Parts: sequence; C-alpha cells; structure tokens
Amino acid sequence: MLLKKPRTIALRIFQSAVPRLSFVVAAFIIASAATISATAAPIVLPALPEPVSNNAVASVTIDDTQYIFSFMGLGKVKTHKDVHNRAWQLPIDSKDKPLQWQALPPVPSSLALKGRLASVAVGVNDSVYIFGGYTVDEDHNEISTPDVYKYAPVTGEYKLLTPMPVPVDDATALVYQDRYVYLISGWHNDGNVNLVQVYDTQTGQWQQASPFLGSPVFGQAGGIVNSTMVICDGVSVTPHSDKRRSFAPETACFKGDIDKENPFKIDWRTLDHPTGTARYRMAAAGDKATNKIYFVGGSTNPYNYNGIGYNGEPSTADDAIWIFDIAEETWAISKTDAEIPTMDHRGLINVNGSWSTIGGMLGAQHVISKVIPHFSTLAEVSCLSKRQTSSDVSKQASDGQADEVVKTATNSKCQHRNDINGEK
Repeated sequence: MLLKKPRTIALRIFQSAVPRLSFVVAAFIIASAATISATAAPIVLPALPEPVSNNAVASVTIDDTQYIFSFMGLGKVKTHKDVHNRAWQLPIDSKDKPLQWQALPPVPSSLALKGRLASVAVGVNDSVYIFGGYTVDEDHNEISTPDVYKYAPVTGEYKLLTPMPVPVDDATALVYQDRYVYLISGWHNDGNVNLVQVYDTQTGQWQQASPFLGSPVFGQAGGIVNSTMVICDGVSVTPHSDKRRSFAPETACFKGDIDKENPFKIDWRTLDHPTGTARYRMAAAGDKATNKIYFVGGSTNPYNYNGIGYNGEPSTADDAIWIFDIAEETWAISKTDAEIPTMDHRGLINVNGSWSTIGGMLGAQHVISKVIPHFSTLAEVSCLSKRQTSSDVSKQASDGQADEVVKTATNSKCQHRNDINGEK
C-alpha cells in the first residue's frame, strides 16, 4: 500500500535529523505523512466495455477481492430498443489494482421483454440481490417487474427469489445488518407508493415496514449507516382538475431510525433540506468509517428515461455533493472532483475510500461508459483516526508542551477539510 513507504521515510528523517524529538511529535509527523500519501490521487478504474445509464450497481468483497457490478440499463441511443439486460463485473485485488471488466450472463426476466431500467442492486455478504425495474415497449408502455434475483459471483449463477409483494422501480434499496434489504417508495405501474418493503435474505420472506413518511416518490436517493437511513428528493405526482397529472420535483429529506428490537419499525423524521432544490436520480451511499451519508450528481430537472425533462427541456447534471453528518445532524456541501458532473444513477461505489459512479449521463444526454471518481474520504478517515491517536498518545506524553503542539497541528489540519466542505 502507498502508506507504508512514506511512514518509513518520515520516521527515518526525523530520527536522524532530530534524535531528541519527543515520541509525541514524531507520531504526529508519521500520521501527517500517511494523510498526504493517501490523498495523492483517486483510485482510477477502467471504463465499462459499453456506455450505459440507469444501470443497477453493487459491490461485494470475497476473499480479499472486491467485485463491482453493473446490471441492465440504457444504451447510448436511448430508445426503447436500447434497454437491455446485459451485465458486467470488475474484480479489484487487495492492492486496489483493478483487472478488466468481465461479461456476465444476462439478467433473467419473468416478463416478455428482458431489458430493464431503474432496477436496484445491493451486495449482501458474498451475493448480489437485484430488485425490480421496468420494461419499455415500442409504444412506450412501461411495466414494473416483480422480479428479484440473487447473483452468486462464485458460481456465476442467478437464482429467482420470492417476488416483490408490490413491484416497484426507481426505488431506493438499503441494507441493514447484512441481512435485511429495505425497498423504499418508488413507482408501481401507474403511480408512486409510500411502502417500505423489507426482504429478509436469510428467510427469503417479505414484510412491510413503517411506511415512508414523505410524499410517495420515484427517482429518490438515500444511504444508510448502522440503523440510520436518509432519503432525499425524487419526483411526486401532481393531480389537476383540468388536465392529466404531471410530475414535479419533491424537495424533501427524511431520516429513518430502525428500531434495534424490531427491524420493521422505523421512526421517520423530517430533515432540513441541504439546498432547497430537489435533485433526481442522484448516486448516494452511507459510509460507516465517517458516519456520514453522501449524495452525488443527479439533475434538478426530472426527466423521462431519455434524459429529456417532463417539461420538454433537456436535463443537465448537478456538480454538488451533499454530505449529511449523522452524529451532528448537519449538512455540508462540496463539489465533485470530476471534470464534468453526472446524472441518471442508481448507486455510489466505494473502493477503499474513493467513491465513484458507474456509467450514467453527462450533459446533452450523453450516455457514458466511464467509471468516475467524485470524492475521497481517506483524508477524513485519517483525521478521525488521528484525533483518536493524538488522544491516546497524549496520555503517555511526559512533555506537556510537545503534547500541545500535536493537538493544535492535528486539529488545524482536520479543521481545514471541514472548512473546504462548508460544514455548518
């Protein structure tokens, strides 16, 4: 790993140049060198073999190898003929070195049309679970599929599981306790639902949890850390007396705390919105290492599957990253590290602290094959570790002045990152 060499160099330099330097100050220098090397560059992953958008993505780790997956989605021409069921996997070894994307068997389907959009996928232990999505025919009829498949990377086989009680697409899927998968809201054939459908990967059974507190939506995004989930935005249905219903952005965020004794009971609460402007089909995920939930990209103009807004205007991608701190219940706003923002996502993938989207759309509704890193949490995790390290080391220090130097320098470096992110 990159961290080993800078740590050794830093220690040797300071041992030879300043042999009487206190252990406390030396510990601070080593930690600083580790932070610099860890944030030198994002982890770059190869592009998919083909452009794809609105694809279900997931990740699992088996025997020190991480596997990233892309299932189904929309091809570059963006017509109903480009909705497909192709699948790919990318192995990444324990040294964060990616191999090449490998073609997988197509995702099966119980419906006549095999290709699907707006499916969701999650990794649970050593398997991937794929839920729902919808088909589109030449007359633009859309059908939500009830299908649930388990894909086993070890065998390369799909297994059809108990179908969803209420088939949904454009929903949010979150995993709790490496067992329960929560499907939150989403679209069912003719309208949105406020359901929270929970699939137990151990028993293979479905159960309804506490309904979603907000307006039923599709195209929302969310993440979970431990028992806390956050869901933001999406699109709601607006009824009219003199014309057909219309679709409108739903500017709203909600926090749900899962009862530790009953996984089907959720305490939903409203949250302040980070910007006051809704986004559609963001990439989002929670991170246990930082205790935060991240929302990336998406569009402020909801659209049909081809990227043209329901208002008739071409949709564009947003470059902001929203960061919700669970402990502080505060929002921070940052910018993507990508040169061009992206939209039309179904998930956010973490490779050793480097967070990326897989495919998606750029401006002008351009479908891409790129795997784009948007930000890194390595420095933030290092700051959290250093705070703990400086606390532990200070208990052992005999030189009070040197101890104060460590505390001041460490806090200054980590505070600088918070200022950049605009944290409240």
